[in-house]
Amino acid sequence: MKPEILSVHDLTKIYRGATEVRAVDGVSFSIAEGEVLGLVGESGSGKSTTGRLVLRLEDPTGGTIQFDGKPIHDVSQSAMKPIRRQMQVVFQDPYAALNPRMTVGDFVGEPLLIHSVCRRGSELRDRVAELFRQVNLDPAMMKRYPHEFSGGQRQRINIARALGLRPRLIVADEPITALDVSIQAQIVNLFKELQEELGLAYLFIAHDLSMVRFLCHRVAVMLKGRIVEIAPTEALFEDPRHPYTQSLLSAIPIPDPKLERARSRINFDRDAHRFAPDDRLVEVAPGHFVMGQP
Repeated sequence: MKPEILSVHDLTKIYRGATEVRAVDGVSFSIAEGEVLGLVGESGSGKSTTGRLVLRLEDPTGGTIQFDGKPIHDVSQSAMKPIRRQMQVVFQDPYAALNPRMTVGDFVGEPLLIHSVCRRGSELRDRVAELFRQVNLDPAMMKRYPHEFSGGQRQRINIARALGLRPRLIVADEPITALDVSIQAQIVNLFKELQEELGLAYLFIAHDLSMVRFLCHRVAVMLKGRIVEIAPTEALFEDPRHPYTQSLLSAIPIPDPKLERARSRINFDRDAHRFAPDDRLVEVAPGHFVMGQP
């Protein structure tokens, strides 16, 4: 067993306004060195909020977050700076994540200057060029601006920036959702190649379950701010236990018109579902946990 790089226990985020919203409600999981954990669920389930909490882009209401064995859930933002070198993010919208007034080379190099990894000049240019090659982009593009690139190229630029500080964990927050279907597979293949080459750990947040199955070692399913099932990827796809997981998997399109028309989907009434006060994750098979009784 590889050591854990990230451990989250009973993580909670409550937004208080006219009404109280429990966006994340007692979530617990861990990620080992070099492991890819997929986090799936419909919009509003709490996936992206969980990712932002892990990165400390938002402060949790309760629970603990440990990175490399050290608690980070209550440290100051200044104390987070050295930790941020080791945990990076790739956002959903590649264009919104870029600065339109900066060349993409300056954008990729910016964290290297902020963290004093490189000095301005040839050292910085060489490192940025190396990062461009790592994500299969021509370093000759470094002087261009974001509007001159396609969506897939922009996401590669964001990935290059995330790699610059040689992180150990990357939170990928629906990094392929805003891309054309033809480009999505290329970006997921790039994530897989980088993970295998560099030994990165990912928290991979996504809607596309087929991509999750291809990339992830384990999958956690979120519903209404809670994890209702978590298991090794093949175990979850071959033997889903929670009704919500069964419903999600039954909605995956089959690339055969006859089979697609003949099969039936499993309905799950999300709005009517209520968690019982004593609901908890129960181990129903080795490494396979399901909310409530199996």
